[in-house]
Amino acid sequence: MNLKRIHHVAIICSDYERSKHFYVNVLGLEVIHEHYRKERNSYKLDLKVNEYDQIELFSFENPPKRLSYPEACGLRHLAFEVENIEEAIAHLHKHDIEVEPIRMDPITGKRFTFFADPDGLPIELYET
Repeated sequence: MNLKRIHHVAIICSDYERSKHFYVNVLGLEVIHEHYRKERNSYKLDLKVNEYDQIELFSFENPPKRLSYPEACGLRHLAFEVENIEEAIAHLHKHDIEVEPIRMDPITGKRFTFFADPDGLPIELYET
């Protein structure tokens, strides 16, 4: 097997319009394709992060809550690389999004922080 890279990350949201606004208008991801699946009464929104990476945003009627704790088994968080963490935090603050204090990665010496999407999914900003 020769895995080249991660193609996409799929996220199920509880409120499609609210999450679409967050990922498109707040985070600035570009819409590749939006498709309404009538048979499921659900949307699938493909979002472009950069020239390689994508996020798939799904809506389903009454999706069950996923209990998540910092050290629970499974996907821990979604991380985005940024050049200037202060600028990214200032942008989030303009949209009234709470951001944790900046931390330092003890191994790489790089700065990072966390905030949450509308459903509480932890998102990391990692400064390069």
